[in-house]
Amino acid sequence: MAVRNPSNLRNLLFAGHAGAGKTLLAERLLNESGASSRMGSIEDGNTVCDWSEDAKKHGHSLASSLAHYERNGNLVNLIDTPGLSDFFGQAIAALPAAGMVAVVIDATKGIETNTRRIMATADQRRLPRMIVINKIDDTQADLEALVDKIREDFGNICVPVNLPNADRDGVIDVIGENTSGDPLFNDVETAHTQIVEQVVEVQDDLMTQYLEGGAASLDRGAVHNAFEQALREAHLVPICFVSAKTGAGASAMLDLIESQCPSPLETNPRTFEKLDDDGALVESFEAEPDASGPLLAHLFKVSSDPFVGKLGIMKIHRGTLKPKDEVYIGDGRKPVRVNTLFRLQGKDHVDVTEAGPGDIVAVSKIDEIGFNLVIHAHANEHLRLKPLPLPKPMYGLAVELVNHKDESKFGPAIAKLQAEDPCFIMDRVAATKETVLRGLGEMHLRIILERMKDQYGIEVNTHQPKIAYKETVTANAEGHHRHKKQSGGSGEFGEVYLRVAPLNAEEADGETFEFVNATVGGSIPRQFMPAIEKGIRQALNEGAIAGYPMEGVKVEVYDGKYHAVDSKEVAFIKAGKRAFIEACRNAKPALLEPFVEVEVTAPSDYMGDITGDLSTKRGRVQDSMVEGAVCTVRAVAPLGMLQNYANELKSMTHGAGSYVMDYSHDERTPPNVQAEVVAAYDPHGDDDS
Repeated sequence: MAVRNPSNLRNLLFAGHAGAGKTLLAERLLNESGASSRMGSIEDGNTVCDWSEDAKKHGHSLASSLAHYERNGNLVNLIDTPGLSDFFGQAIAALPAAGMVAVVIDATKGIETNTRRIMATADQRRLPRMIVINKIDDTQADLEALVDKIREDFGNICVPVNLPNADRDGVIDVIGENTSGDPLFNDVETAHTQIVEQVVEVQDDLMTQYLEGGAASLDRGAVHNAFEQALREAHLVPICFVSAKTGAGASAMLDLIESQCPSPLETNPRTFEKLDDDGALVESFEAEPDASGPLLAHLFKVSSDPFVGKLGIMKIHRGTLKPKDEVYIGDGRKPVRVNTLFRLQGKDHVDVTEAGPGDIVAVSKIDEIGFNLVIHAHANEHLRLKPLPLPKPMYGLAVELVNHKDESKFGPAIAKLQAEDPCFIMDRVAATKETVLRGLGEMHLRIILERMKDQYGIEVNTHQPKIAYKETVTANAEGHHRHKKQSGGSGEFGEVYLRVAPLNAEEADGETFEFVNATVGGSIPRQFMPAIEKGIRQALNEGAIAGYPMEGVKVEVYDGKYHAVDSKEVAFIKAGKRAFIEACRNAKPALLEPFVEVEVTAPSDYMGDITGDLSTKRGRVQDSMVEGAVCTVRAVAPLGMLQNYANELKSMTHGAGSYVMDYSHDERTPPNVQAEVVAAYDPHGDDDS
């Protein structure tokens, strides 16, 4: 079986806000094309794409899912992605596999938060976009007003390529030959002119021809080529209408996908990067869809299958792949054999004998596969796709095992869950001695915990993570401690005098601690200095006032005493530690708390609420702007005040707001906060003396 011609491939990714009907639309297209014999439903839990148990349980897509159909000699791959904000990372992760992003909008709800997010992200990634207005059968939906709103918010590059008929049970094509019928709004001729005027702008000769002879003078093939070019250059975003529930417009959408959606030969090639052994960028290049070239494929999804184990789902960008081929994965030095190759139809596997440029296929039972890795043909090559703009997991829950017998299972289970979800991480926080799971929101982590229990039998108790404060000193002070212990035979003796001072950050060259031996006359033999420093470093790790690590401290040991027989390293470790703690407690110690940069995006009506709320959290608004109906607020705020911000923002904006945050810097805590943290500290036997 020869490799399929890339011109007969289409890769369409459905994205948009939750509830827009992406999964049911994929179901309708599969049924209408003959790939499935019946229409499934979300309520019955029997759709092709929402096949997992947790998707059925929660009634929402929680991970990207793949299906395909063949029609008129064309193979169309559908990628259904979640619309919930907590799982938005799954949509971003699948973008490199898409030839076009179909942004699905609920006709009754209109433009929602994730509509804007995916439109902006796809544009930044140079991906052609189309807008699918779903649920046109709902008579409460003002479709004409929605089109006007789309053009207002996203520009006049958005133009309808078909129109709903007056009965809302079908659509009228405005770019093909069959343009008869009574549209619900607008008229066919006006809509056709909008499209032609939009696409001819990308080709000067076509524009000249149009201005001289009108639309009738244009060659259909030339218009199609200009259409494709306009899509690639983000100069055109087609709008089409459909009802996944009734099937209105579904056949027209199948035709549109085949005739107007770009093939792998017509889309912008993906940018790959070649790295050296140290991970530094050597060069960037675009992967042209050449079946005879060296293999280049990108793993955009990893999942676990109950029957075949670990699955790696990839888009082939260049070259050809067959079962039994040996390939290299990531920066691996040893070849890996591909034993099986198949396409996914929801949970089902369809074996293939060969795959080429544009194909989306899966492999199994290969331990080396991992999310975002590149599969290639040559050894000693470290390749990667241009980094993805994945949202950062900042919402955290501290976890403790209910049954400590599960410790041996916990690590491997977390590793498997992380492999499947690029926006889930585990963080072992040394400062708080906690294990923290981080995701994109409360529901995201709730699903993770459910999977941990159902798939791996591991239960955990959760609580809000402690803030990873740091301790420092703000003044100079001295400390002294004599450690003396006699219990028969040789004893322990060591005495240390030292000074502490704030470390000058500019002189420290990135260091957070400086130790100086300033003794004279042999008051402490040099061989005991490492022991004193070791004791001080123990105190640095354990903290002096609240149990958090210390930094920004300079220590100078200037005097002490020793005993020729009883002085030992252990004595000077303890003496150095206690002298240091005493000095720090006299040096006006301060707590530092982490601050984050936060960027909030929401409907502009909520800007005042957002800025006011951030001010109550000791946040400082750095910038705010309004673009159309959307506002963006950038601020810095203490992390401790934003622990539950995902839920608070959702409540404040009725689910329409989203945010990203990243660590910025540390600042001194207010006196009242420091007093509370210090008062709650239990040193647990601080009795080394």
